[in-house]
Amino acid sequence: MPKFVILIGIILVIGGLVWMFFPNAFSWFGKLPGDIRYQSNNTRIYFPIVTMIIVSIVVSILLNVFRR
Repeated sequence: MPKFVILIGIILVIGGLVWMFFPNAFSWFGKLPGDIRYQSNNTRIYFPIVTMIIVSIVVSILLNVFRR
């Protein structure tokens, strides 16, 4: 378990550094085709369905790789 927590921390630090030095690297995140956006005068509703499916698949793959 401690190794897993350290690995998560390292991944978060690397992601933060990439985000800090290359802010446009994640500009696609949340703007994929299939993400639902609705906007009216005073209301904004956003459902990032496709983005969350992709995040779920990537996390599942990473967890399966590191469990072995």
